[in-house]
Amino acid sequence: MTGQNILTKKISSPFIFTLVLVVFFTIFGIIVIPKIQDKALEVQKIYLTGPMINLSELEQEVYLGFVGDIMVDRGVESIIKNYGNGDFKFPFYKIADYSKRLDIMFGNLEGPISDVGEDVGSIYSFRQNPKLIEGLRFAGFDILSFANNHVFDWGRVAFEDTMKRLKEAGIEYVGAGFSREEALSPKIIKIKGLKIAFLAFSNIGEKFWEAGENSSGIAWLDKENLEYAISKAKPEADILIISMHFGDEYKDQPNADQKYFAKLAIDLGANLVIGHHPHVVQLIEKYKDSYIAYSLGNFIFDQNFSKETMQGLFLEVAIKDGQIKDIIPRKIKINNFFQPEIVNEQFE
Repeated sequence: MTGQNILTKKISSPFIFTLVLVVFFTIFGIIVIPKIQDKALEVQKIYLTGPMINLSELEQEVYLGFVGDIMVDRGVESIIKNYGNGDFKFPFYKIADYSKRLDIMFGNLEGPISDVGEDVGSIYSFRQNPKLIEGLRFAGFDILSFANNHVFDWGRVAFEDTMKRLKEAGIEYVGAGFSREEALSPKIIKIKGLKIAFLAFSNIGEKFWEAGENSSGIAWLDKENLEYAISKAKPEADILIISMHFGDEYKDQPNADQKYFAKLAIDLGANLVIGHHPHVVQLIEKYKDSYIAYSLGNFIFDQNFSKETMQGLFLEVAIKDGQIKDIIPRKIKINNFFQPEIVNEQFE
């Protein structure tokens, strides 16, 4: 009996243990596993109905191009009529294949594009033929600074006419507007998942050209306007770029005023500052984690009285993962037909 009892225990203990396991996993399978599966399906549904990330888009770099002063009047227009068959794409022939392949092209529009208004009488008074817009589109320009000392050369009528014409042509303008609010507001271009904001200012010219609450004008470069505009633009943008029309004409070094405002802009949140007005190239400086190109010189201009004014910089900027990855300064030479062309030469 004793031996039998021991044998029964030996037989029954594994049996009971196995039976318990079978019962446990049966209950687990009926009750628990479906709940886990339901939870997995719930997570899957959330993922499938959420925003899908375009990985190929994130991996692509964004390339921006920046050039200096564009002035297609006076001697440039004469060349177009005499040698370019009146085609306002003519000044861009040698650079368009390069410029229009970039994601965004930016330049400084040195004077109105209009056929109305009245010459204010300056010895250097520019008004550019409305056909210039064809050339700008041909070269791939997306946005232009319209904050400089020549925008009122033919009065307010031509100034406002220019903004209307650019808007109709699908070219953005910045640093000017029909009110102070517009002039100080960023123009944001969305490309490849990035929001790139542009602002423009000038402290060259007359202070009364500054846009008012209900009057057209430019964004005047001072500390108050800079602080206001950047605080408005920064939360809306991944990259903030500011154009400044400042400095001394024909000087190859930035002055104290340029250094102050450019560095202030970066301290306030700008990623890149682009300068115009000196008509000659000035240095490019890295400040903190951002960049300053104090002057890109001329892009299209008839200042053929010196070598320095017949060259400029085409600044290419590469952006990746929401940051400026690299800047590539390319030398431009303006030929005798006032056509800019990228050349493989270093500045002397």
